[in-house]
Amino acid sequence: MTTIWVDGVLADEDDRRVRISAFDHGLMTGDGIFETLKICEGRPFAMRRHLERLARSAAGLGLAPPDPSTVRDAVAAVIEANRVFEGRARITVTGGPSPLGSDRGERGPTVIVATAALLPFPSTTDVAVCPWPRNERGALSGLKTISYGENVVALGWARRQGAGEAIFANLAGSLCEGTGSNVFLVRDGELVTPPLSSGCLAGVTRDLLLDLIDAREVDVPVGALIEADEAFLSSSTREVQPIRAVDGRALPAAPGPITAAALDALRALVARDIDP
Repeated sequence: MTTIWVDGVLADEDDRRVRISAFDHGLMTGDGIFETLKICEGRPFAMRRHLERLARSAAGLGLAPPDPSTVRDAVAAVIEANRVFEGRARITVTGGPSPLGSDRGERGPTVIVATAALLPFPSTTDVAVCPWPRNERGALSGLKTISYGENVVALGWARRQGAGEAIFANLAGSLCEGTGSNVFLVRDGELVTPPLSSGCLAGVTRDLLLDLIDAREVDVPVGALIEADEAFLSSSTREVQPIRAVDGRALPAAPGPITAAALDALRALVARDIDP
């Protein structure tokens, strides 16, 4: 049985005290935000950065952010209750019980904290550039919301192509991001990643890597990915995952030397600082 935390109540998931309204705006309209953290040796990694991004997403969606100290305590309590040593924790904040429709109710947000096991990602992955663009000018651009319908469709499409991740271009035809990852690629010996203006999410691991290694934020056409010397995906749960092939075409190296150096730098950071 899994223990979860909902609006201040820590209980087993089937406990009657744990109740999420059938009229919750997150369920009805996708009105909500979330963060997923990696649990390393029983502790959440980069909690401060995740909470700061949660607050930015809340502001962008017009939601009242939960108190950071309350969330920290809730995450610690759920990790302890479930005895998670290596895994993931998810913080979800929704618009709360609301009328049917787009208007938000007045009862305030619903806040949920849950944990789960984390299966290891493959050592490399293939990606496929999906036929649907990200809208870098949309109201939700750059926010980590629970409106994941586009990602579900794109990832399902990529799986049918034999790939492990779908890659989005934006409306301008520039490289943007994956369904749950940021993208880095090496061109002529230089490591680059799309800027936030591309519409990509400001990934926590992406930001850490920009602090740790020599990389530039550069707009590149989505076609540059298939021509890269090497490339990788980054996210909180996959860390740094080399890309083996793009649209069925193998890259020269997976991992290449720059990708391997990025992974080493990130793992060294995790080992020395749990909340950088």
